[in-house]
Amino acid sequence: MSETGSAPETGTAPEGGGLLALRRHLAPATGAVPDTDGWWSGPRWWWAGALDVEGLALGSLGALIAALDALAAADAEAGGAAASGRRVTTSSALAAASFDSIRHLRVDGTPPDIWAPMSGFRRARDGWVRLHANYPHHARRLLEALGLEDPEQLDGAVLERTAHEVEEAVRGAGGVAAAVRTRQEWQESPPGRAAAVEPWIRWSLEDAAGRRPPAAEPGGLPLAGVRVLDLTRVIAGPSATRLLGALGADVLRIDPPQHPELLDAHLDTGFAKRSAVVDLRDPFQLGRIRDLAAAADVVFLGYRQGALARFGLDAAALRESFAHLAVVTLNAWGWDSPWADARGFDSIVQAACGVAHLCGGPGSRPDDGAWRPGALPVQALDHATGMGMAAAAVALLAARGRGIAGTARLSLAATAEELLRADRPAAPAQAVGLPVETRQAHSAYGVLEFVPPPLVLGGTQLEYPNGPLPYGGSALGWAQGAGGVGAVSS
Repeated sequence: MSETGSAPETGTAPEGGGLLALRRHLAPATGAVPDTDGWWSGPRWWWAGALDVEGLALGSLGALIAALDALAAADAEAGGAAASGRRVTTSSALAAASFDSIRHLRVDGTPPDIWAPMSGFRRARDGWVRLHANYPHHARRLLEALGLEDPEQLDGAVLERTAHEVEEAVRGAGGVAAAVRTRQEWQESPPGRAAAVEPWIRWSLEDAAGRRPPAAEPGGLPLAGVRVLDLTRVIAGPSATRLLGALGADVLRIDPPQHPELLDAHLDTGFAKRSAVVDLRDPFQLGRIRDLAAAADVVFLGYRQGALARFGLDAAALRESFAHLAVVTLNAWGWDSPWADARGFDSIVQAACGVAHLCGGPGSRPDDGAWRPGALPVQALDHATGMGMAAAAVALLAARGRGIAGTARLSLAATAEELLRADRPAAPAQAVGLPVETRQAHSAYGVLEFVPPPLVLGGTQLEYPNGPLPYGGSALGWAQGAGGVGAVSS
């Protein structure tokens, strides 16, 4: 099937490269990558954007499906029963809804307020800059960087500076900003050159005589018994671990008390997991986290590596301490980038790497006052990177049965490069509406309406086993047995 051809009703990843074949990046961990016909269904195009976001969504989900196939094969080779006979598929509608899950979320009928007032594009003296101030500490640092006390003064202060001056000042103060660059400007910059050679998944694998992952029970969920310690925030990592939880894993997410997660983000990605708050600066609490890591199968890391290294919780330290452990980690800008330990979000990476410029409109020249930068139809860099993280985790579980363990590293910038290198869509004149199935569940925060996980297992829609629990209210320990936290009603 051509990457830019007309839309079939069932999908198969083409040979070679392309976004629908993102599963090829699993080969270092899985060996021959399973390539099942018809793993997705529905139209090939629906968002009608400037870039192939549809292919990115489907291809990243396809990588997870391939990893699950590899895990089922590993179980079968080891004599396990398994979930190997149950085919895993997705669809265009499920992918589209999942990649836009927060905009489908309702709490007692009310949608979340996604963007803070100071977040978004601002016109600078010579172009545009994108600011991110959703978190209170980033909002404070933004104002401090520009010498402001009143947010109403923000537009004027940005307009007095060049876009790069704003970027440098805000980043230097510990805030989050990016000048809107053209694709060429990004490619010629040091971080852009580093991103250009960053693989979608960077593997570090070694022989390890550790314990095997638990084998799936006949008719059970493929990740039942797997323990996942989640030290990630915002969208990419948490969206990955909510899906692993739906697949049966016991997921415990850890957050710091000094920078709590935003409530809307917790409600969107808090399904199928438990939530605890831990102050790693306290030696006793840090010891508890290390004990949890020792008994875990997978650890997800989404904090800056310098911050984690202070506590011995970076990928290298964890792998040295716990040889069996699969460590999956991400950053914004790539692992050899001069910005490797810099803060970044999906929207900020879009601005820096040329996506916002390519999506700008309404079609005027960039130096025309009517032109302004744009954005992808969904936060696809976050969600696709999250699906890559989930795929990498499952692939490492499959590899562990062969005595292989290690680390997988992903970044938003590498995902952006995959998208930007892909063929541009032969898109329809307008977006295609896809059906959106939702579920409802009671929670401590009210009645939630939400979309289900984007996978079908053995012909049955996968569901979340529980809704978001009270933030930070879970015990520091692994669940005993399954089903102890309540099921989500449909």
